[in-house]
Amino acid sequence: MIKEIKGLHHVTSMAGDAAENNAFFTKTLGLRRVKKTVNFDAPEVYHLYYGDEIGTPGSVMTYFPFGNMPKGRRGTGEVGTTVFAVPKGALPFWKERLGTYGVTGLSESSFLGEDRLRFDGPDGDGFALVESAERGRTPWTGTDVPQDAGILGFHGARFTLQDAAATGELLTFMGYQKDEIDGDITRYRIEGGNAADTIDLEELQGAKAASQGSGSVHHIAFAVDNRAKQLEVRKALMDTGYQVTPVIDRDYFWAIYFRSPGGILFEVATNEPGFDRDEDTAHLGEALKLPDRYESHRAQIEGLLPPIEA
Repeated sequence: MIKEIKGLHHVTSMAGDAAENNAFFTKTLGLRRVKKTVNFDAPEVYHLYYGDEIGTPGSVMTYFPFGNMPKGRRGTGEVGTTVFAVPKGALPFWKERLGTYGVTGLSESSFLGEDRLRFDGPDGDGFALVESAERGRTPWTGTDVPQDAGILGFHGARFTLQDAAATGELLTFMGYQKDEIDGDITRYRIEGGNAADTIDLEELQGAKAASQGSGSVHHIAFAVDNRAKQLEVRKALMDTGYQVTPVIDRDYFWAIYFRSPGGILFEVATNEPGFDRDEDTAHLGEALKLPDRYESHRAQIEGLLPPIEA
């Protein structure tokens, strides 16, 4: 069993309009844009990162806004809901705020004793807020969202799957423990990591498969402390039969990727070096940062990227 994984690192999704995406996360949700860079494989497309003050692993939602990309179709084989944690008692604030901003899909529920508020992102993304203990986390306070209501980071994620058994076995191998069950949903929790420590598997037998587009999660990333731990995880996965990519330098972390049995793309990302490697913490996410191989094409790339607000 793998013991190096520390919970979630980040979740990466696809979007349509970059300015709309930026406004939703920085203004509506009150997160900090901690990095403005580009897709490594498509430099004419932004890669935008949103999180807490420094982009702590376990707090970062990232996006590829592909412009006129068609919306994805919800279904099985995907991360159906990305779940953020907010302080105890914060859901009434968020219900009013999201309603004021015209956010769709608002619904309240309780799951395993947790009060939840579900809502849609601008492209139909599935999100939920869950009241949670702060567990040492502090929200970004650079917006009009008060600290006692601000988003702390991820609580976890919910996968929608045709058959949850194989993915459950994989999570167990990755260090998660099978926790509670409520109907067709089984919770897995990892101990001794960060606070983004839950994965819920929802089994929807007979449902149609998802198709990716704007509003779809592209991949979900799990955290390890450093590159040495990452190599241990890679070896363990490959020894078990998974096809894992070589280590890839993503500037702010190193990454490996593999496909889960349920069809979801998993990443294992390092907590090092972090988002302050090329920007002072006070100015994270302000300037356009380019991978070295694209720096000589900066003028051309800047001409292709749509403007977004600071």
